[in-house]
Amino acid sequence: MNSISALFEKIDSSIIKKVDLIESSYTRYAVRAVLACLFLTLGTAIAFGTAMKAEEVAPGSGKFLYAFMFSWSLVMILYMNAELGTSNMLYMTVGVYRKKIDIKIAGKILFTCILFNLIGGIFFGYLISLTGTFQNLPADNFMFTSLADKLEKSTIQILVEGVFANIVVNTAVLVSLRMKDDAGKVLAIIFIIFIFAFLGYEHVIANFPAFSLGYFASHGAISTMTTANLIHNILFALLGNYIGGGLVIGLVYAWLNNTKSDYVD
Repeated sequence: MNSISALFEKIDSSIIKKVDLIESSYTRYAVRAVLACLFLTLGTAIAFGTAMKAEEVAPGSGKFLYAFMFSWSLVMILYMNAELGTSNMLYMTVGVYRKKIDIKIAGKILFTCILFNLIGGIFFGYLISLTGTFQNLPADNFMFTSLADKLEKSTIQILVEGVFANIVVNTAVLVSLRMKDDAGKVLAIIFIIFIFAFLGYEHVIANFPAFSLGYFASHGAISTMTTANLIHNILFALLGNYIGGGLVIGLVYAWLNNTKSDYVD
C-alpha cells in the first residue's frame, strides 16, 4: 500500500473543491479567476509605482523594490481564495495523474481560469492606468523600459524563464500548503516569489496586467509593444509556465509521492 502524503491529501482536496465550484457555478469560478488579476494588478501597480519613485531617489534600487512589493500579489491571491492559472497548471496535472479528475474537466478549469485571468488583467490594468500614479509618465520610466525589454526577449529566453518562473510560483504554493503559521506562510511566499520577480522571469498571468497597465498608461507608445511581440511573449511564457509548474513540480512530485516508501511529502 502506498504511503499517505499529507501534502497531496491537501492538493486532492483543493482539486475536488475546484471541480465542484466550476460544475455547480461556472460564473462564481470565473469571478474568482477575475479576482486573481485584481490582486495581481494591485501588486503590479504598487511594485512599479514604488520602483519608479525609488529610481528617482536612488538609481538602480527600483528592481529590488519592485520584486519585494510584487511578491505580495501571491499572498493576496492565496488568502483571498482567487483562482490563478499558473498554480492550476500544477493542480490540474496532478489531478489527472492521480486520477482524481479526467482530462476534459482539467482542460475546462485551466482554460477558464487563464481566460478570465486575462479578462481581469486587461480590465483592472485599464482602471489602474487612470489613477494618479500612472498619469503623464516620462518615456524612460522604470515601468515602460522594463516592459519594452520583456518584449524584446528571444523565444528560448522567454521559454526558459517561463519554466523557472512557475517552478518558483508553485514551490511557494506547496510551501504555503505545508505551513500552519500564517506569519511564517506570508514570509515564505514573499521571499520565494521575490526570486522570480527580481530575476525578471516570465509569468504569463503576471504579464496580463503588466502589459495592460503599460499599454494604457503609455497610450500605446511603448515601441516594442506590438501585437506580434505580445503574442510571442504570452504563448512561450504560457508553455514555459506549464512545463515548470505542471510538469517539473506537479507531475514530478506526484510521481515521487506515488510510492510505498515512507519518504513522501
